Amino acid sequence: MPERAALVTGASSGIGLAIADVLGAEGHGLTLAARRPEKLAAAVEELRGKGYEVEEVAANLTSEEDVQRVVAAHRERFGRLDVLVNSAGVGFGAPVADIQTKRADMQLDVNLRAIILFYRECGDLLRAAGAEHRNALVVNLSSISGKSGQPWLSVYSATKAAVIGWTQAMNKELGGEGVKSVALCPGFVDTPMTEFIREQVKQEDMIQPSDIGEAVRYLLKLSPSCRVPEIVFERPGESI
Repeated sequence: MPERAALVTGASSGIGLAIADVLGAEGHGLTLAARRPEKLAAAVEELRGKGYEVEEVAANLTSEEDVQRVVAAHRERFGRLDVLVNSAGVGFGAPVADIQTKRADMQLDVNLRAIILFYRECGDLLRAAGAEHRNALVVNLSSISGKSGQPWLSVYSATKAAVIGWTQAMNKELGGEGVKSVALCPGFVDTPMTEFIREQVKQEDMIQPSDIGEAVRYLLKLSPSCRVPEIVFERPGESI
């Protein structure tokens, strides 16, 4: 049984998979959660091929019951949680007059509500790890659009700004118990979510998922006396 364990949502591709790869390489047992079973299974096979111990749970994170099921599966497999990565996210672009309620609700549920529920369901495990080594870590995926709201991506921007506010609140609430939270705020990353912008931003000019993964590796190395509450990732020439 690994000495440390991590739970990663949105782990079937992109940023979530890159972070899971780093966590596995750093010796963590992994629970990966994502919506599409086939895509998740392929990611799990890739990571197991590297020798990592991996539990997989296909789940719809708009469902409270599925969130609870993911945490229960992790608890049964590993019995501890040192790192929680809230990477699952969804975005739909639309001018304000054309915003569809269903799509607005989905962004609110996946990008923000699921994070709140995972903190609640994982709270005892995170506090236990914090009591043990004072270095439990929660990684919340925000966005550069959470730092400066963007037209057409207004609902997405609002959810990602809320993630930053939630992260700040959790640091104040849980920091004294050895649980650190960090909001990662990248610009355009080369993932399936950014296919819509590739006519304006070349794929090779985008931030790489591995850049985000390496940032998490750095966070894992910090002493209990140091907390980084937020990291902004920009492309050269880009500004908030």
